[in-house]
Amino acid sequence: MLRALKLEPEKCTGCMQCEMACSYENEGVFNPALSRIKVFEFHEQGSFAPYTCTQCEEAWCMHACPVEAIVFNPATGSKDVLDDLCVGCKVCTIACPFGTVNYRADTGKVMKCDLCGGDPWCAKACPTGAITYVDIADTGLARMRAWAQRGEATSARFNAPVAKDAQNFDRAKA
Repeated sequence: MLRALKLEPEKCTGCMQCEMACSYENEGVFNPALSRIKVFEFHEQGSFAPYTCTQCEEAWCMHACPVEAIVFNPATGSKDVLDDLCVGCKVCTIACPFGTVNYRADTGKVMKCDLCGGDPWCAKACPTGAITYVDIADTGLARMRAWAQRGEATSARFNAPVAKDAQNFDRAKA
């Protein structure tokens, strides 16, 4: 049974415990800059949202790697970076549409979430349940995909074009 991180931004208080736990588990230090999970702050709304690698089924980072240093881990479902193969070219950082693969100048390698080998510390450290490690079917991904694939009839109902009168710019009147 594959599991995945379920992120619920509405529950996040911005305590950053996930970042601290991640950096300690992976790097041995409490340093949010070395965390593979980040908490984005929406200043205007006063809200927060944790984000990390979603372990995409069609992992662009993995396909883009010219030396095949990102591999699928069948035990956890994560896409793991093999440090001994990574040459630090950063192609995967460009390929990731979510910006969750990061380059570390001190090591010359990239880092991304590997689900802590199947025991993600970010989820264990989250006091509000904004980050949980659940069966992959419970993440809501299937529901989001179904919604996206409902077809043009549904999207037209919500995003129907609105007719507007054309406005012509007349230089003589300006």
